Amino acid sequence: MRIARWSGPGGAGQGFVIGAAGEERVAAFPGGPTVTEVLASGLPEARRLYDRLDSSTGISLAEVTLLAPLVPASIRDFVAFEEHVEGISGSVDGKNEVVPEWYDAPTFYFTNPHTVRAAGEAVPVPESRRLDFELELAAVIGGVEGSDGTNLDPGRAAQHIFGYTIMNDWTARDLQAREMRVRLGPCKGKDFGTSLGPWIVTADEFDGFADAEGFLALRGEARVNGELVGEDLFSNMGWPPRELVAYASRNAVVVPGDVLGSGTVGNGGCLAELWGRGRDLPPLEPGDEVRLFVEGIGELVSTVGERVPVPGISRARTRKRRRA
Repeated sequence: MRIARWSGPGGAGQGFVIGAAGEERVAAFPGGPTVTEVLASGLPEARRLYDRLDSSTGISLAEVTLLAPLVPASIRDFVAFEEHVEGISGSVDGKNEVVPEWYDAPTFYFTNPHTVRAAGEAVPVPESRRLDFELELAAVIGGVEGSDGTNLDPGRAAQHIFGYTIMNDWTARDLQAREMRVRLGPCKGKDFGTSLGPWIVTADEFDGFADAEGFLALRGEARVNGELVGEDLFSNMGWPPRELVAYASRNAVVVPGDVLGSGTVGNGGCLAELWGRGRDLPPLEPGDEVRLFVEGIGELVSTVGERVPVPGISRARTRKRRRA
């Protein structure tokens, strides 16, 4: 099942994407629930909704504009690919190596759920001259009867994965580098935009791609202005998705509508990794097209928008330190 949000001739809609490739239609959920409500109800209820759907209904996908497939409750972004970490390390200090602590647990940060962009939506450029994309697979959390989403083991965590979508974790590398020298961040290097889409594909559609540990052998590809710059398998993650969810829930909680990014794939999942391996590709500029493909989901296509002027802010004041 594919789940989407859209705007079109009849106004805003939320429901299923049905039909074969090239003949897709969007059809509203029977009874009119929202994507947020469907996620909270869980995957079994989504299946029941789909069974009630009149497959002869719907609007051609070509007649609507897709919105982001959900309004996230939160967005966690992991760094789960060893090869990506090697490449990024090379771009920072010239050494393609992984710090030992990376292997201990799947590290993540929280990014901004209020600047989510849809498929086809232009992403305004912040005050950056080193704009980058990141190809990721994102797990979308759904409700599970009898579970509060806290301290989940991997088996229980897998039940909370409602489905998957494609994620582009846009990054201003120059801002990120400055911020992280202060031992905090990424802040403004990340929170100006995250693209999600084009839709959510329910987790049961990926059963044939999963091995016994839950790793998904899905192919991912990244293209900039039509040129293939990266390709990898999501089974090259250091941890399978269910273990990312389990770790996120440790001494905390995951709730329906949470989005958990896999982190950037290796072998060219972003420009900075390629820079760290000696490839001289230019940063993204206004007008560039970034096309991300994930097997079993489809393509998330985005255009780099114009640079956005921002008001200035002064440097920190060095003040006499008073105690009284």
